[in-house]
Parts: sequence; structure tokens; C-alpha cells
Amino acid sequence: MKFKILAVCTLVFAMFFEILVAQNTDESKVKPYKLPEVLKTVDGNEISSVKDWENIRRPEILKLFENNVYGQVPQDFERISFEIKNEDKDAMNGAATLKEVAITVFRKQKNVTINLLLFTPNRIKKEVPVFLVINHRGIRTMDVTRVNKNDFWPAEEVIEAGYGIAGFDVIDVAPDDKANFQKGVMELYPEQLEMNNGMRALSAWAWGASRAIDYFETDSSVDAKKIITVGHSRGGKASLWTGAQDKRVSIAISNDSGNSGAALSRRNFGESVKNILRFTHWFCPNYKQYADNEDMLPVDQHMLLALMAPRGVYVASAAEDLWADPKGQYLSLLEAQVAYNLYGIKHNFPTEMPEVNNQIIQSHAGFHNREGKHNMTSYDWQQFIKFANFYFAQ
Repeated sequence: MKFKILAVCTLVFAMFFEILVAQNTDESKVKPYKLPEVLKTVDGNEISSVKDWENIRRPEILKLFENNVYGQVPQDFERISFEIKNEDKDAMNGAATLKEVAITVFRKQKNVTINLLLFTPNRIKKEVPVFLVINHRGIRTMDVTRVNKNDFWPAEEVIEAGYGIAGFDVIDVAPDDKANFQKGVMELYPEQLEMNNGMRALSAWAWGASRAIDYFETDSSVDAKKIITVGHSRGGKASLWTGAQDKRVSIAISNDSGNSGAALSRRNFGESVKNILRFTHWFCPNYKQYADNEDMLPVDQHMLLALMAPRGVYVASAAEDLWADPKGQYLSLLEAQVAYNLYGIKHNFPTEMPEVNNQIIQSHAGFHNREGKHNMTSYDWQQFIKFANFYFAQ
């Protein structure tokens, strides 16, 4: 038995090592690539106006991501209910009000409940913007008692800055597990499992974020026109996809989202589409045809960022997180700016990625590449707050 376990462990390690060594982390070995043009339709027509972007190209790009990468985000359901299961107006030693909200969605005699946590600052007597975290780190990360505090969800720091902070555990929507992701929202939409462009976990998490925004629109303490989605790694991918799908998102923040998030897929640096498809439950089945075949993708990730125009988008990375390709994330943001130009928003991003720990804030877009590894830290949150302050002050 011990030999069998050792053999399995050795095989798993060998497979993981093969993935690591197969990918390039040497900038000098990046091969030339050509990106799909943001402002050129599939038929080859140039887009030069906001009207044509909104009515033709933007819906086309959205559909291409839906059909080839993330899958659908169905919006039909019979009803939705909100129940405040717990309210503490003296949370954080009187600094905040806590609400624990059960969001229940009903469709075809089935229902699913998302448990949303929300803190809002007591010192501000009007509705406030809210950071909504798509959390894949478990409910302990968002401890409402605040006994266990975590920089991943620094509620006190956000409250002190005058914002609300909310979050839900993705396990309520679609467990981050190949064997169990079908539990939750997929039970409301079982037909999606039969579709090659059907919803999988990332789209399910985006669906859950939109249901949280449905609740925010009913809460008088929340400024529902100033919702900021935040996600780290796979959550960062979901944050961007939520912002692309749901225009009620004012700012979409991606932290270390890497491949299939903010980083360019065609740039052979760090994780590849083939590598990331070991997480088959994140993406629609159609995506697998682009493993080792990125040049055939009808989209690339700069186009996902472009879908946020003219709203705010912020891309964060970490210098030691080469697997997530910080430079590829920056270049993606750079390439997305042509969509903002249509709205008369002229950003002046340098062609070279900024030095480590140097934040760039433009009117509707921002970036930083901090020192350190793959994580979401207090430093990241400080930059998110600075960007939100700047964006909402305009």
C-alpha cells in the first residue's frame, strides 16, 4: 500500500514538474504573436464610433468569449428573495454594520442560496461604494467575528477608507472542484452541462456576483451604482468576466489573474491555455480546442479588458508570480485602451511595464506590479482603494 501511495505521489509530482518546465519564463524566448484587433469585427469591418462599439463589436466580443472560453451566464429565473439572517449595527467595535444576507434564487421548482456578507461604515451617513470579493479561499477568510483577520479580505482597512466590503464563498454557487462544481447554480440550469458553450464554474461565479448586485440595489446603505468586483487568481478571472457581463459593475479588479484572466494568451510566457485546462470545470468545453493552439482563438484577453470601457478596470500582479505573466497582464491592459479612446478617454500608459511597486493610475484604468508572490495582500488593497478614490472623484 505504501508503495502504491508513493508511486501515485511521484506520478503527480512528475506531471506538475512537466507542466512547470514546459512553460517559458525567459523574456528573451517570447515568440512573435499577432493579437486580434479590438476594433475590427469578425467580418473585417472597422469600428470607429461608440454606437458601433456598443451595438456591434462589443456584443460580438462578448459572445466570442461566451462561446469559446467561459460559457454562458444565463439570467432567466422565476424569482429572487433576500433575507437578512443577522444584523449587527455595532460590529468592529462600533465602526461598522454587519449584514449576513441569504440570497435565494428560484427556477423550475429548484432553488439555490448564496450567503452574502456585508460590512458598511457607520461614520458615513449616506450610501457607500462597495468592494465585492469573489472568494475562493473559504468562509474563514471572511470571519464576521473579526477574530481571525486576513489581508485577503481586510474589512477594517476598507471600512476605515469609507467603503463597504462584501463577499461570498464560491462554494455556495459552484464548488471549486471538478467532481462537485455541478452542485449549486448548475442545478438550476442543468441544460448548461449539455452545451459545449455552457456555463461552468467561472461563469457560475460571475452569475453569483450579479445576484449580489441585485441585493445591493435594495440596500439603502449601498451605492449600487458604485460596485467594485474584486478577485484573486481564478477569482480575478471571474471578476473581469462579471464586469464584462454586468454593466452595473463600476470597476472590475483583477489580482494575479494570469492566463485566461488579464494575461495575453498568445504570449508564450508563464501558464498556457493547455496548462490551465487541467481545471476543466472552470471553462466551457469549447475552450479545449485552443490548447497549444492559442493563435486560433478568435479573442485574446486584452479584448476582455476592453469590454469594461468606459468603466473602470484595474490589473494587479506580483513580480515573483511569473506563472501569471505580469508583463502579459500589463500589455493586455495597454492593448485594451483603444476601446476607451472611442469614448474620448485618452490614457497615457508607458509602453514599458512600470517598475516594481510603482502604481499607475489613469482616469479609468490602473495597474501595479508589487514585489512578492501569488497572493492578495494589504499592499494590493491599498492600491485598489487609491484607484477607487481617484475614479469616483472624477
